[in-house]
Amino acid sequence: MRTGVYWLAAIIISVAPQTQVHARDIHQDSHQDKRIFDDKFRQLEEILPTPGETRAASGAPGHHYWQQQTDYKIKVELDESKRTITGTAIVTYTNNSPDTLHYLWLQLDQNGLKPNSDMVLATPAKSNARYTFQQFQAELAAQNFPGGYHIHSLKGENGANLSFSIVQTMLRIDLEKPLEHGQSMHFSIGWFYNIPEQKILGGRAGYEFFPDDGNHIFQIAQWFPRLAAYTDVNGWTIKPLLGTGEYTLEFGNYEVAITVPANHIVSATGALQNPDDVLSAVQKSRLDHARTADKPVSIITPSEAAANERNRSARKATWIFKADNVRDFAFASSAKFIWDAWGHAQKDGPFVMAMSFYPKEATPLWDKYSTHAIRHALDQYTQYTIPYPYPTAQSVNGPVGGMEYPMISFNGPRPDKGKDGRLTYSKKTKYDLISIIFHEVGHNYFPMIVNSDERHWGWMDEGLTSFLQYLTEQAWEENYPSTRGVPRDVTTYMKSNNQTPIMTNSDSVTDIGPVMYGKPSAALTILRETILGRDVFDYAFREYARRWAFKRPMPADFFRTMEDASGIDLDWFWRGWFYTTDHVDISIDNLRRFRIDSKNPDIEKAWERTQQDSTPQSITALRNKDMKRRVDAYPELKDFYNSHDDHTVTGQDKTNYANLLADLTDLEQATLKKSDMLYIIDFSNIGGLVMPIILDIEYSDGSREEKRFPAEIWRRNSDQVSKLLIVQKEIRRITLDPHWETADTDTDNNDWPRKPGMSRLEITKPKADRNLMKEMNVSVPQTQ
Repeated sequence: MRTGVYWLAAIIISVAPQTQVHARDIHQDSHQDKRIFDDKFRQLEEILPTPGETRAASGAPGHHYWQQQTDYKIKVELDESKRTITGTAIVTYTNNSPDTLHYLWLQLDQNGLKPNSDMVLATPAKSNARYTFQQFQAELAAQNFPGGYHIHSLKGENGANLSFSIVQTMLRIDLEKPLEHGQSMHFSIGWFYNIPEQKILGGRAGYEFFPDDGNHIFQIAQWFPRLAAYTDVNGWTIKPLLGTGEYTLEFGNYEVAITVPANHIVSATGALQNPDDVLSAVQKSRLDHARTADKPVSIITPSEAAANERNRSARKATWIFKADNVRDFAFASSAKFIWDAWGHAQKDGPFVMAMSFYPKEATPLWDKYSTHAIRHALDQYTQYTIPYPYPTAQSVNGPVGGMEYPMISFNGPRPDKGKDGRLTYSKKTKYDLISIIFHEVGHNYFPMIVNSDERHWGWMDEGLTSFLQYLTEQAWEENYPSTRGVPRDVTTYMKSNNQTPIMTNSDSVTDIGPVMYGKPSAALTILRETILGRDVFDYAFREYARRWAFKRPMPADFFRTMEDASGIDLDWFWRGWFYTTDHVDISIDNLRRFRIDSKNPDIEKAWERTQQDSTPQSITALRNKDMKRRVDAYPELKDFYNSHDDHTVTGQDKTNYANLLADLTDLEQATLKKSDMLYIIDFSNIGGLVMPIILDIEYSDGSREEKRFPAEIWRRNSDQVSKLLIVQKEIRRITLDPHWETADTDTDNNDWPRKPGMSRLEITKPKADRNLMKEMNVSVPQTQ
């Protein structure tokens, strides 16, 4: 009997002792032989680098892992009127590699702002030939800005000048004598450069000018010549700065003296060493109180910041900071800064001071949310990685929209000023600020502690941080409007035709947002929620952070550690999500219903008759229903076959059935009598990316059940697969990926029976033709 959308058939249970080979099976095998087999589950050994002494096959650092050490003692002066940086540094470089070095490479990132730099010259025009005013102003400014380092001294340990060469954003120092394994050397370097206006030239640092009060906010980064990384993977990392690829750096200890106008407040990497010289007794008392307060404390109040804005003089002040075991150093300076602080006593880590620096233009948003967001980020990221190891975590408002450095981050969202002068903020601005702080403060973990190579693999810091940002957002409030980390949010990009794989070099990525941030964070959410489960994933992810804290992992180290610590082979997942542009689109193609062939002729032939009777009659048979037939006129023409058909049970049928039962065990006989409902569901993998199959099954009585089948169901055929379901109730409906957890790009084929899609039909008036005469107020002379 035909029921609903289901095709009713019989499923044959083979009872012969020997293996039976059917013609249909031979045909299928022959067909599969002709199919090009694409093994989505083949191992990654063909792609990943061979493990060795520095990087183990488990994904952990090898027994002979090494990395270089760079220590800096810097004196720098910020000239607000000239908008320049002038500095001198004494650098100690320790060669922990097994190699002998004949030269050192330094990064001169400010050289990327020179008009003739590769970063400027290699920037293509916008393909749609549409620029905003700011974008076009940046193009004009880039051709004229006097950017770049001016190196005025470079001396060795004996005070003699060192020979050096500058190649775009890199500087090579030719050593007076080779630097052997385990040796250290010192050199000094002096420089100055013009600070760019960030709102015009863009970038990750710069100044913002406030014409109403004549003050600036300076966010200073990439401001000193930094040693390039020398690694066991790439040797010297000499890939130039082209804009997208960020930084590959070495760890070291810093002592930095920052001289600024006396009315400025400075926020910087590290801990302030001379508060007596730069803070009043009241401000120091507030800072002490903030350590144990139950909410943020104002160290520099709004009224004190307003006084600093007015109190310009030629006097200067020097702020001294110290930071140990960091890979970079940045600072911010302004007379406009209000300063909030709040102590954070970690359970298993050092005491941390969470601090925010912002101008009055950032209230009433920053004073309410910034420091709270820092504290929350530290709590959440620590939960999934390791305790925060540094003494401060800072958020600074200024022109840079969002950028991270050790212990300090630059964050841009700020309220809008209305025509009445009042500052208000939208819902979007509020959550943009909170999310950016989560993200940028979170970057302290990736890549500031887990020191990945940003110049080559931007996803290793942006993707992992975006994933943890998502977890942090969800722990802030229910229904937080997260924009990354949610699998469904990457479906539009994943089904587009212009994707690039996640495992693409940073400077070659076209769509930075989806490739570096959105897709990897969504992939990790799927890995946590759907593939591994939270407990297994969290253990493995925490192990990755523990293994590679203060070391330099590469992609293979992450992939291998996640497998090693979870106990799950994930090569198929890394291959599909990170190395290809396949997308997820699994379709339910068919649902077929079966029953077990009981072999009992009384049951089976009656069922066959029912099937025949339920088959629709042809139109000819219906129209011939009242036809006068010869056998009706001459009954003597009827015989045995008119009273019996193919569905008549014969004595031979009963004998055969009895003989069959005699050969079966009790278990086999019971199997033939089972009344379970059997369904075979046919799936096709349209998108190419293999994923688990997750089903929500609704039964005829209204009850529901969820079934999950691992991605390995596709291992022998990644294009099509079928699954047998043995259930006790009739199935009414099946929905694939009911929670939208696998990033399936087409949900229209996720239901059986199919659901019609719903959209809106828009009805509008036609646009009137443009009347230029009316717009120009031209009248038409009247004709007689």
